[in-house]
Amino acid sequence: MTNNNTSLPLRSGVGIVVLNEDNKIFVAQRIDNQKNFWQMPQGGVDEGENYLTAAYRELEEETSIKNVNLIKELDGLISYELPKNLLGVIWKGKYRGQEQKWFVMRFLGQDSEINIKTKNPEFCEWKWIDLEKITDLVVDFKLHVYEDVKKKVKEILS
Repeated sequence: MTNNNTSLPLRSGVGIVVLNEDNKIFVAQRIDNQKNFWQMPQGGVDEGENYLTAAYRELEEETSIKNVNLIKELDGLISYELPKNLLGVIWKGKYRGQEQKWFVMRFLGQDSEINIKTKNPEFCEWKWIDLEKITDLVVDFKLHVYEDVKKKVKEILS
């Protein structure tokens, strides 16, 4: 899906696949989302920040999760572009989409440590789901990202 606004850059971002002890995936529902779409934690990379540092920061900012072990940094970058109706709305109109580096992490804590009611909350609900289901719940314009991530995580877990 392209939005034909190539004059805007892609934002540098990260995504985090958080696995619990049963290899279920953490997903959350965005507050600004009227439909039943869920996503894994993800966000932008600040200036001067490396991808891994950004991943740990975003994970804590969005979920309060700190107690994780890095399993793997996925190869390459995966990008998505915003649909026309979101261009100029998200990120104050500075970007046309995001180019993300993804990480797989093992959650070592208890579910009670997870708190999405953060300083600047982005999510209204969260849950653990089977890896297979992540592509059933994601917003359309990120589907190819989640399909790619799912394939790579399956390889890690097999």
